[in-house]
Amino acid sequence: MSYVELEHTADVKLRVEAGTLEELFSEAVRALMATMYGSVEPGTRAVSVEVHSADLEGLVHDLLSEALFLSDVEEVVFSSARLTIGKDSVSGILLGEPFDPSRHRGGSEVKGISYSGMKIGKEDDTYILDVILDV
Repeated sequence: MSYVELEHTADVKLRVEAGTLEELFSEAVRALMATMYGSVEPGTRAVSVEVHSADLEGLVHDLLSEALFLSDVEEVVFSSARLTIGKDSVSGILLGEPFDPSRHRGGSEVKGISYSGMKIGKEDDTYILDVILDV
């Protein structure tokens, strides 16, 4: 599992890679949080999540949007997720630590998740997600 920031003119574009779709979606949540807060460490807070959409791009978009919302409302910095991906849904638990303003000021404010440029593909045994974060 890994992610890198790709060059983008105005926003933050991420490429996320993983061996399974569940790992890809979990790593996308971690990449979102690292962009927002800089430091992302495992924690004991767990928040349930469930989203529905007609395709994989919609599922990851809605999952990341929900993680963005829950992080703000629940004041949690998510570091991983245990997810189950169905035909038209993603459900599971987002795991992380409480937001600490002294440690979580190193990132950029993310306003939303863009559908523009979003794609999920597979090369050999690796799933690849490109996603743009609206900052």
